[in-house]
Amino acid sequence: MSVQERKQRERAERERLIVATARELAEQQGWDAVTTRRLAERIEYSQPVLYSHFRGKREIIGAVALEGAAEMAAAVRAAAAAADGPRDRAAALAGAYLDFAERNPAVYDALFQLDGGLPYAREDTPESLKDAFAALMESLGEVAGDGVHPGLFTEVFWASLHGLATLTRAGRILPEDAAQRVELLVDRLAVV
Repeated sequence: MSVQERKQRERAERERLIVATARELAEQQGWDAVTTRRLAERIEYSQPVLYSHFRGKREIIGAVALEGAAEMAAAVRAAAAAADGPRDRAAALAGAYLDFAERNPAVYDALFQLDGGLPYAREDTPESLKDAFAALMESLGEVAGDGVHPGLFTEVFWASLHGLATLTRAGRILPEDAAQRVELLVDRLAVV
């Protein structure tokens, strides 16, 4: 291995460490606790080293969001693949989405609440964000109904899931009714 390759590998490892540490700190104490000073202390590198990878917290949030999008896509695909039939796939996808939001609140915030500097719903949207939407559309497109654009249906279904995730987390709706909400959402929106 050349010196150049080793340096690239070390740089990539440092970047992964920064993102993992930011994510861990955000999940434990919230995003307000994530500062370059605290990250530098935790990973035992100087702040200039952090800035050589990310221009600031916004870019770190964006990196966490991209990582989270890939994880969410995998989770909803796995849940949908394990289900039989279009309705069950939509319900499994919804459950996996809400479970992801509950288990990863800081990542969910990075994806959908905070400014990570990432463009959404544009041609220059990063591939992992596009793939997360595609993971939703793969199962939801088949229950959109005749004459309904699968992308638009997916946006409406996703908006409903996001609302449920956000309201549940904020304590505005009871978490014990989550399964009934998913069933109602699928029964009312999905055409099977």
